[in-house]
Amino acid sequence: MTTAFLTHPDGLDHATPPGHAECADRLRAVTRALTTEGFAGLLREEAPLADEAELLRAHPQGYIDAVKAAIPAEGTASLDPDTHVSPGSFRAALRALGGTLRAVDMVMAGAAANAFVAMRPPGHHAEGARAMGFCLFSNIAIAAKYALGRYGLARVAVVDFDVHHGNGTQDLLWSEPRTLFVSSHQMPLYPGTGEAAETGAANNVLNLPLTPRSDGRAFRAAFEAHALPRLGAFAPELVLVSAGFDAHAADPLAELAWRTEDFAWITHRLCDIAETHSGGRLVSTLEGGYDLEALGASAAAHVAVLMERGA
Repeated sequence: MTTAFLTHPDGLDHATPPGHAECADRLRAVTRALTTEGFAGLLREEAPLADEAELLRAHPQGYIDAVKAAIPAEGTASLDPDTHVSPGSFRAALRALGGTLRAVDMVMAGAAANAFVAMRPPGHHAEGARAMGFCLFSNIAIAAKYALGRYGLARVAVVDFDVHHGNGTQDLLWSEPRTLFVSSHQMPLYPGTGEAAETGAANNVLNLPLTPRSDGRAFRAAFEAHALPRLGAFAPELVLVSAGFDAHAADPLAELAWRTEDFAWITHRLCDIAETHSGGRLVSTLEGGYDLEALGASAAAHVAVLMERGA
């Protein structure tokens, strides 16, 4: 068994305005970090295009059509003050979703022990009919619904350690009792959701808000006290991860103080859960991370642990 790594050059064609934090250099930083000798054993695949019909698992047709209609013939167009599209954006978004769904297929079939998908645009802020926070479509929520539907799973866990709360994922899984959504995030911070009192329609949401300047020790303590027991009791048959690396101390868009080793630590803990309950099946997809050096190093630490545990 091995770790699959899925990406595609189409992710570079989702253009944002000059100086925008969510830029093509983010994808370059991650893929460059995973080209060194230590990652030679990755099972590398191109992220396929998702069938547009898969978007309907989370988004109404009217919203999908509106995003397509907003794609400009050239330059960029704004869906909100933070979220932009360019001529290559819709195709890139289909690759981001397609890579995530292909990764689910691979781990469910035993073709890979676990997988990491590096694509953009990210997805965890996209709500059912609203693009926001750099995100167009909710890749990880769609993947959860896909796994439940295609493979008949009874329990899928989604863990989001991006520094920003995964409001879109929470919104789309709020009433789905076969999922457990766990999010650690800085609060207060964009998008303003993620209070501990937000617990889901079926008590299937666990939010772990962290105060600004919280370091990795504070995060580890909260995760060990609250998230690990809930995940263990839930006993997921598949673990999905929204892997944002913007809780790093160097990140310019937030104020947490994690170090690279904290991303390795959380990856080990999630692999523990997957090995105990899911046959090791874990799929991780890239969300945030806006300091390029920290992003590359943190993603590399994350994938190195996946390779170690998937061997």
